[in-house]
Amino acid sequence: MAEQMLWSPLRLGPVTLKNRVVFSAHLTNYATQDGKPSDQHVAYYAERAKGGAGLIITEEHSTHPTDWPYEKLIHGFNPAVIDGYRRITEAVHRHGTPIFAQLNHNGGQASSMFSRLPVWAPSAVPDPLFREVPKAVSLAEIAEIVESYALVARHCREGGFDGIELQCSHSSIVRGFLSPATNKRTDGYGGSIPNRARILVEIVEAVRQAIGPSLALGVRICGDELIDGCTTIDDALEVAKIVEATGNVDYINTSIGVATASLFMIEASMHVPPNYAMFIPSAIRKVVDLPVVGVGRFKDPLQAERALQEGHCDLVGVVRGQIADADFARKARAGHTDDTRLCLSCNQECVGRMGLNRWLGCIENPRTGRESQGVAEVRLTTAPKQVLVVGAGPAGLQAAIAAARNGHRVTVVEAHAEPGGQVRLAASVPNRAEFGDLVRNQVSECRRLGVSIEYGISVDAAEVRRRGPDSVVVATGARAARPWWAPGDAEWIVDVRDVLDGSTHPDGQVIVLDELGFHHATSVAELLADRGARVEVITNGMVVGQDLGITLDMENWWIRANAKGIVQSTELVPMGVSVDEGGTKTVEFQHHPTGQMRSRTPDWVVLAVPADPVEELYLELSGDESLRAAGVGVERVGDCVAPRRAHAAIIEGERVGAGL
Repeated sequence: MAEQMLWSPLRLGPVTLKNRVVFSAHLTNYATQDGKPSDQHVAYYAERAKGGAGLIITEEHSTHPTDWPYEKLIHGFNPAVIDGYRRITEAVHRHGTPIFAQLNHNGGQASSMFSRLPVWAPSAVPDPLFREVPKAVSLAEIAEIVESYALVARHCREGGFDGIELQCSHSSIVRGFLSPATNKRTDGYGGSIPNRARILVEIVEAVRQAIGPSLALGVRICGDELIDGCTTIDDALEVAKIVEATGNVDYINTSIGVATASLFMIEASMHVPPNYAMFIPSAIRKVVDLPVVGVGRFKDPLQAERALQEGHCDLVGVVRGQIADADFARKARAGHTDDTRLCLSCNQECVGRMGLNRWLGCIENPRTGRESQGVAEVRLTTAPKQVLVVGAGPAGLQAAIAAARNGHRVTVVEAHAEPGGQVRLAASVPNRAEFGDLVRNQVSECRRLGVSIEYGISVDAAEVRRRGPDSVVVATGARAARPWWAPGDAEWIVDVRDVLDGSTHPDGQVIVLDELGFHHATSVAELLADRGARVEVITNGMVVGQDLGITLDMENWWIRANAKGIVQSTELVPMGVSVDEGGTKTVEFQHHPTGQMRSRTPDWVVLAVPADPVEELYLELSGDESLRAAGVGVERVGDCVAPRRAHAAIIEGERVGAGL
């Protein structure tokens, strides 16, 4: 299918876009402590403009002092933000890309922690995440909210933005008014859909008056909140028609879910199919004549083109795809799709970091969020080195990429027949195949940079001396560890790695022990359940797979686990095992809160526990006097330093490789 619609221009009111790729609004945590735009914002948006995006829509700008749901939020109501706005817009405009500002008041989906003011909402209905009872706004306060949007719009106009987008979808006081679940009013702002939409119409009119005809104006609405008694697609269609009827709006953007109860569907992980939300823009587009933006885990330009060709939308929001690769649009336009760093939809460093109140990053792109600091920039060396990297896992490959990018001659040697290390195993379980794109992306980049990768080669100090490199980077990973309570000769106690690489095939009654709190235990549990085993996941924590909540995988894991009959048991600490004369295996656990002992009689135990670093080669090389005398530098990266998750390996590989 010819990719032609994606690269065709489109007008949004007074603004012409060069293509249909939209870098939609998303939180970054890049704002300063006093609520101003930062250098991070400037460089972050400019890089996506340089990368070919047709339109950039910034993260939300708070419209009122009562709206401070998280710490690092742009306080758009403060005139001090205007200088920062100008720096952002000027940087983006240098690349010929228009940029819109998204305005919002989060309403009851917020906290009073930072503002020390009551949370405002249409009605006193507490949000299930923040669990605060909001103050139902008065008519005078509604008028104040409307004027606050106009005020921030004027600031954005002065700051050089080309348009305004009103966030009225997944986390917004306007969404709160639109939804029958959170709007219990009996006055002119409650009851019927036209009444519930009244504040939106007033905001649209006020903002249009504030910005005049020369700026574009869009509205983002939720098509389905995915909660009983909330906004449905039929409601959304009526709202869309009301928005169009104002005559003041140039386009409609879309979303799905509520940023609390159904947050896991707004920023869906790889467990949710791509294009899952496409029914929303498709339906809206049939009832309005305005251009409509579609969103929903677009990973590559072919998916985006298909959505346009099939008439589902007029523009495509590609967020995580451009977080992972700022050059997504440019590469796609040039046909260099094999060079595109595909998003994994892992949610670890984007959504996950945001949930921890950290700045947004990317598991596979160490430059994301650090563009202003010059991370991962090309700095060609004047003295190229011969670099040997031992290990083709994510840490070793990233070290090779960083070194080769700066002009060093790099060879990677890997003991196995294929690259990837633990990532390759992790991608072999149900619904986790996309995680393997991490290695695919890295190997592709290595190939582009001229890195040589050799497989099936074990390396010791003698081999290093024979090759004669100037620098060695050791990335030998980690090995499975044996807990103190598990006898070494108990062949029925195995590691998750043994299951994933096919070394063992547990069946019958299987305990999966989760001491890592992530996908290790839950993925293997699903794999074994799918094979017919009766699986119980036991953790010493309060929740099985506790960090799945950060990546928005928890809710869907619960659903799948229940459907597959997987039992989850918490706060149990293994204390020992025994096998009686009849061959019955027993594992003793202590219930941490009560101290009571509890036992299980499984056929197998599968361990998801902290690993041990494979550091022997590094210790051998770093202590080799002949290498030291020859001036050979020796570094180590990734799990052989300390076993952690993939993002730590990538960052460490980048840091060491760039520093050679």
